[in-house]
This record gives sequence, structure tokens and C-alpha cells, in this order.
Amino acid sequence: MNRITALPLSLPLALLLALSACKEEGAASAIPPPIELTEEAAGHYCQMIILEHEGPKAQVHVAGYPDPFWFPQVRDGLAFLKSPEQLGEILVVYVNDMGAARSWADPGEGNWIRARDAFFVVGSDAKGGMGAPEIVPFATREGAEAFALEHGGKVMTLDEIPVDAVLSPIDLTSSTTDTTDTLKTEITE
Repeated sequence: MNRITALPLSLPLALLLALSACKEEGAASAIPPPIELTEEAAGHYCQMIILEHEGPKAQVHVAGYPDPFWFPQVRDGLAFLKSPEQLGEILVVYVNDMGAARSWADPGEGNWIRARDAFFVVGSDAKGGMGAPEIVPFATREGAEAFALEHGGKVMTLDEIPVDAVLSPIDLTSSTTDTTDTLKTEITE
């Protein structure tokens, strides 16, 4: 008699476990893949054409939106991610791997990496597409360390980047040296 009453109770429990496993699998597959830039891609904040700006880019995929939000600088994409105000659940953030970039002017196609897996150089002399200091992403720690050795800055993971590194105001009028030509040459070598 105990077997008969135990069977009906164990069946719903087994079904519940199976359904929860399907839900977890479905959530993992809901992460959209990176999208390649097109001529129509415009910056989320500035509405300027992304391809007209040099340096690494970011794309942020938000639940409920069919297209990613584009950013002409990685710093801006990370500012969006770390901002206390969100438009919805952020599903994934992709950035260009500058270790695989053709040049600073052309970060390339097909080299998108998840921001959570990247190594970033914070505080280097690199300027992004909008002229602000850039946070430069790499797929490997070694690539990021080599860049930091040449251009200054500190290698950090996404979680290590302080909020003020992306949300604090910046001074675009300071007299820093323009490193764009140097970066163009070094990345292509």
C-alpha cells in the first residue's frame, strides 16, 4: 500500500524536476549571438553611425528588444551596463577583441567576445571613437598585458572595473597626446 501512494507523489515530483531542467536549458539558449555591424547601426546615446568611429565597439542585448544597443566606444557600453537605470534585463554584452583587430581604425568582423569573458585595459592612453579615454578589450590576459605595457593602464576583468571608471565625467579638453596613429600602427603589426 505504501508503494501505491508513493508512486502518485513521486510522479509529479519527477515531472517538476524535468520541467525545471528544460526551463534552465531554454534560458541558456535565449542568449542572442553577436550581430555584425551594418551601415545602419547607430549609437544608442549619440545616434551617430557606429562604423564612422575608430576603436573597439560594444553591443548590448536587452530582453524585449529585437536589436542590440550599439556603442561607438566600449566605455559607453560598459557605462550602460553599470548604470543604475536600466531599460530591461541585459542578456549579454559583446565587445571587439582588439587582439584580433585588423587595426585601431577597423576593429574587424567576427571578433566579438562576451564582455564577462574579456580582459580590459583601463586607464591607458587609448582614445575611443568619440574621443574619450577608451577601455580596451582583449580575449586573453596576455594580449591585454602587452597592450598595457605599451600604452599604460591596468588589466581588469569586467567585475573589477570600478563604476567611476565608466560613469564619471571626463575632460575632453585636457592636453593629452593623441595616440591614434601609434595605435593604428601597433595593432596591425
